[in-house]
Amino acid sequence: MKNKFVKLVSLLKNNKKVVENYFFMTVLQVLNSLFYLLIYPFLIRTLGPESYGLYIFAMSIVTYFIIFVSFGFEMPAVKIIAQNADNYTIKSQTLSGVLSAKIYLEIVAALFFGIIILAIPSLRSNWLVFSICFIQTISNIFFPQWYFQGVQRMRVVTFIQLFFKVLSLPLIFLFISKPSDIWIFVLISSLTSLFGAITSILIIKFQDNLTFRLMSFSEIKSYFKEAFPFFLSSSTGVIKEQSIIVIIGAFLGMKDVALYDLANKIIMVPRTLLVSVNGALFPKVVANIQTHIIKKIIRYETILGMIVSILILIFGKWVVIFMGGNTMIQSYPLAVILSITVLVWLVVGSYVNFIFIPQNKNYFVSKNQIIAMLSFFVFCIIGLMYDKNVYVLVISIALSGLTEIAYCKYLINKHKLL
Repeated sequence: MKNKFVKLVSLLKNNKKVVENYFFMTVLQVLNSLFYLLIYPFLIRTLGPESYGLYIFAMSIVTYFIIFVSFGFEMPAVKIIAQNADNYTIKSQTLSGVLSAKIYLEIVAALFFGIIILAIPSLRSNWLVFSICFIQTISNIFFPQWYFQGVQRMRVVTFIQLFFKVLSLPLIFLFISKPSDIWIFVLISSLTSLFGAITSILIIKFQDNLTFRLMSFSEIKSYFKEAFPFFLSSSTGVIKEQSIIVIIGAFLGMKDVALYDLANKIIMVPRTLLVSVNGALFPKVVANIQTHIIKKIIRYETILGMIVSILILIFGKWVVIFMGGNTMIQSYPLAVILSITVLVWLVVGSYVNFIFIPQNKNYFVSKNQIIAMLSFFVFCIIGLMYDKNVYVLVISIALSGLTEIAYCKYLINKHKLL
């Protein structure tokens, strides 16, 4: 027993950066999830399901634009930064390239967003909420979490997020008192993200002494080429996950959006708590790939995913009642079904981070996500032909996730990648 403890301590010391990176990535993910869980009881009772559902619906629309502006630049950028942690020239060039590419995409996104708001009556009637939510796309540009992940300094991002979220709490409780105050809540949330983004980019400039310049489109073509497979992967994933909210909001109503959102929030904390393991391990594993370690990671993460589903099945009902009251009890079965996505995120994340990317099989990531998206819509269409309710859509998400795992295993076995 003593020898095992000594080995564990030695392992932690030898991987101090990995442990620290994982800890702060986990804290960051949990912070983002836990923050909205903590204020959720107040918001759902003050704003009401309809107004709060409108906010979730608006953010789902804006998320499409966020993923477009991100364009999958993060993963290749993390790899470059991790492999050149002491090269200021390469880090500055990478920062300039990614930020420049995102700025160009932001201009395109803003034009399309304006056209959509003006063209669709239901969106135009709530243009203020949607427009304020769109500020999140700007925050996405100037909040380079990928940089801090690459240099294994996630504590910086965590402290920034924590500071501004705590700062926003008194504003939320002070100014939100009725359903019509939804635009104030959206403004507080969006400005919090924007100020955090500005702070992080200033730290990179003045503390890390990196320079930034707006590069021409011809200079950043390679960034688009490298990121395109990840864009396909992330965009199809977002389309699959956000489409359920858009479909619910458009055809079933904002209250059903609120029910789904509560179920999603319940699984978000354990999901992000565990999924961040892959991101934290990535810089270490990619530098020294060992097959037996990868297999062990996948096995352990599969077990963890199953444990989370069991815990949600046992305790989920009481969490729903505590968070939203008896009027939101329908969120409990939705949460049980969605808990399957924890297993999916863990296992598929392992395949992507430790098998596909290190072996330059980036296009497998895209193919897998396309299969997942198509399978979701197939399951969704078939299910809605028999019954039009929110459960059909949630079950479709779970089945498409299991399809992802099966397809990844098929690719790995066919090409002997593990």
